[in-house]
Amino acid sequence: MGEVSLETTAYAKIILHAAKYPHCAVNGVLLADATKIRDGAKNQDLDIVDTVPLFHHSHYLSPMAEIALTQIETVAQANNRIIAGYYAACENFHDNSVDKCPGQKIAEKIVEHFPSAVFVVVDNRKMVQHLDTPAIKLHKYVEGKWKLKDATKVLFQTPYVLETVSQLLQSDVQRALVDFDNHLDDLTQDWTNLGIEKLVASIDATNDDCKDKDYR
Repeated sequence: MGEVSLETTAYAKIILHAAKYPHCAVNGVLLADATKIRDGAKNQDLDIVDTVPLFHHSHYLSPMAEIALTQIETVAQANNRIIAGYYAACENFHDNSVDKCPGQKIAEKIVEHFPSAVFVVVDNRKMVQHLDTPAIKLHKYVEGKWKLKDATKVLFQTPYVLETVSQLLQSDVQRALVDFDNHLDDLTQDWTNLGIEKLVASIDATNDDCKDKDYR
């Protein structure tokens, strides 16, 4: 499997989605930079630049998934992005495996179209100690099964990702996150979460400035 790295925004939306609905299973899709994808290549490197939160209660309603994926793919193509994976968090705190995750058919559909796709599982136990280690586990589809990738291979494109996401959680930004369930209930709600993207960029920039300054 090639290297998989996540932009801060991509990781933030996964964690915020899980944090907004701690009593529910949640899921979503991963978007990669399409300009870095080699057609037909297997096990290629992926730069996950964004994620789109899907559902917290409509996991098994295929018409809802089809509507969501069609809209996501249209917007993704317009921005040189490709659906390159799937993420999920289990409802039960102690369930942190692919087998317990919702909407696995969506993940399998994605890997049919994009063999290098990955499956990200939120590690609920690590959510409570978020500053120490990433609260996700990466999986690759091999011989008909999702297999765990080495935990040390979770890479981030920018520094201070954990600090940035922790700041978002402390500020209850998860309340502002919109998934497709929210959007289908109220079409005025923005499932692209552009406001959160701008906030992430602002916090990242502030963290960079603070680290660069010499306070001696």
